Amino acid sequence: MEALPTLLRKQGYKKIKFIISKTNHLLVKAKVNGVRGVFILDTGASNSCVGFESVDWFQLQAKSSNTQASGAGAIGMLTQLAQNNTLQIGRWHSKEFHLVIFDLSHVNMALLQHNAKTVHGIIGADVLMESAAIIDYHNQLLYMK
Repeated sequence: MEALPTLLRKQGYKKIKFIISKTNHLLVKAKVNGVRGVFILDTGASNSCVGFESVDWFQLQAKSSNTQASGAGAIGMLTQLAQNNTLQIGRWHSKEFHLVIFDLSHVNMALLQHNAKTVHGIIGADVLMESAAIIDYHNQLLYMK
């Protein structure tokens, strides 16, 4: 039987290493518009997002949005939208990447309370589905096509 990494490579998947934080979050390094950041991989997040404080950092063109966000511990949060950005995770990339922008301070405050490093944002199911992602928890690898 063929090894999974070999089979996935033949099918066009890119292999990306992630780390597991002190809080058991999966963390991946990514570039948005060519700028590096640290993101939580979150299969339960419908959209990828960044905090308001990262708008300038990632050179985003934020536009108002009528959508309200909700997440663990917070509901009804105001959002903005940044469309047509580039996203690169390892050797995988997307040229028309849309980001939801909202207040991530509650996430980063929770991380700091556990002596964990803060993040710039979250990579959600939108990206994971687009890339047909496969998460290998045991080997701490993310495969993206």
